[in-house]
Amino acid sequence: MQKPSPVPPIWRRLRTVGVTGTNGKTTTTSMVAAIVAASGAPSARLTTLGGFVDGERVRGATPTEEFKAVVERAVDVSAPVLALEMTSKALAGGLATRWPPCVAVFTNLTRDHLDMHGSAEAYLAAKAQLFMALAPGTTAVLNASDPSSALLREVIAPGVDVVEVGHELVVESARVGEEGTLVRFGGGPLGAALGTLLLPMHGAVHAANAASAALAAHALGIPPRAIRDGLSTFEGVPGRFEIVGRAPWVVVDYAHSPDALARTLQAARALGSGALHCVFGCGGERDRGKRSAMGAVAHAGCDRVWLTSDNPRGEDPSAIADAIAGGAVGPGAQWIRELDRATAIARAIAAADRDDVVVVAGKGHEREQDLGSEKRPFSDVDEARAAITAR
Repeated sequence: MQKPSPVPPIWRRLRTVGVTGTNGKTTTTSMVAAIVAASGAPSARLTTLGGFVDGERVRGATPTEEFKAVVERAVDVSAPVLALEMTSKALAGGLATRWPPCVAVFTNLTRDHLDMHGSAEAYLAAKAQLFMALAPGTTAVLNASDPSSALLREVIAPGVDVVEVGHELVVESARVGEEGTLVRFGGGPLGAALGTLLLPMHGAVHAANAASAALAAHALGIPPRAIRDGLSTFEGVPGRFEIVGRAPWVVVDYAHSPDALARTLQAARALGSGALHCVFGCGGERDRGKRSAMGAVAHAGCDRVWLTSDNPRGEDPSAIADAIAGGAVGPGAQWIRELDRATAIARAIAAADRDDVVVVAGKGHEREQDLGSEKRPFSDVDEARAAITAR
């Protein structure tokens, strides 16, 4: 009697797209899920914002329990793909080895999490775990414009297909307007099929995220039409360049590293014809070395900086602010210090003219502020909307 074929492991039945990098992980992961949904299949995604299967929130008491709940629900509804954000912390803990991906995506690498990893080299090594876990027949999606991609290539096993944003799919132009970002793709058959596409999100950086998601979906065999449909209807994720007001433009963004803040300010500058304001601080008990660098970015990129508190945790908010302000050297923005974050947001929006842009950066989707031993309810989006109403 012939033995029945063994049931393949869940991680083989539920093909995983693992996304890592410093910036763009959550957005790119969510774009992949949107493309899967546009193809007509149930989508499944797990990011730092939570787990979702077929449009419904899936919860767990711990990150591990939430992961298990998402996988079980995805299998129950026959979702073909799990779009999974893979942080450096999770990768350093061996996630990619325990849950091997079918497609691994690298967005970029800039300074972040050095308090956790100790050095830029160790941070990159954690990211590299995702690509070392790729088996022959799988796909790596790299970013040709990021120097770290060349290093990641060296750890990818023979037999893994490597494609790059900038080679197999090229962002030929990205123009930000009131309705979103108009992107023209090129570089090969997929670029020709995608053509020119309006992303309903603001910022040229989203063009690169979209290209990464498109290459990942293409590697899974999803047709270009579904890729177009998924990207053209994806409106972004909470707290990632989330527009909460117009006239003046008010943007809430999670940017909490020098590179991310620079990208956010560049995107915001394209929105309005007036002055650019930025409300931001830095988290306490985290990478202290980036504080003056973020101050320098804000000083160069803004007309007015509202220096405030982020999540100070056990540190003195005033000392954190001093370190940030140390980066404001030479001509640049006007600085106003207001350490109460709610007041800083309200003052910045009240002071803005109709053609100005106000960016509230650093906390994004977060619903709490970490003050010493206390965590109090706090939302940048809610505070910004209240300030807009009060204008």
